Amino acid sequence: MQRIVVVGTSGSGKTTLTRQLGKLLNIPVVELDALHWEPNWTSAPLSVLRERAESALSGEAWVVDGNYSKLRDLTWDRADTVVWLDYSLWVVMARLIPRTFTRAFSSEELWSGNRERLGTALFSKDSILLWALQTHRKNRRVYTELTSQSEYAHLHIVRHRSPRETRLWLAQAHS
Repeated sequence: MQRIVVVGTSGSGKTTLTRQLGKLLNIPVVELDALHWEPNWTSAPLSVLRERAESALSGEAWVVDGNYSKLRDLTWDRADTVVWLDYSLWVVMARLIPRTFTRAFSSEELWSGNRERLGTALFSKDSILLWALQTHRKNRRVYTELTSQSEYAHLHIVRHRSPRETRLWLAQAHS
């Protein structure tokens, strides 16, 4: 494992696992959200996003988190491993709700000065909670299809259906 992509629904633990793998393997960590978001929750233009991603992924080893299909040719094509956090919606929401509240109340800066706002999280069409609800089933379908396509036959697919599976796998990778 030298070039790893971690995917899963928002709140599944992609960033946490990516950081753990980066530390364990002593390889750079690339968070696609950090490359994507401009101030005021504005998306970077695609050309800028791709340029940032190409630069961040130019090394021989990295671990990247994010579900950006518009960057899949840069991530999956070069990766040797995809780790899919395919947790139940209940697990995802049980993680995402406290995280969202914690970030909103602490005013934790995420990317480019952006912060989660409780009003947005609870009452907006841009709610991260709504996003997770809307994309959970779709992600399961899309990743099931993608991981069986011949163009990704070079990838070692690691599919975890529970946080316990992920912890055991990480402990095994550590030993």
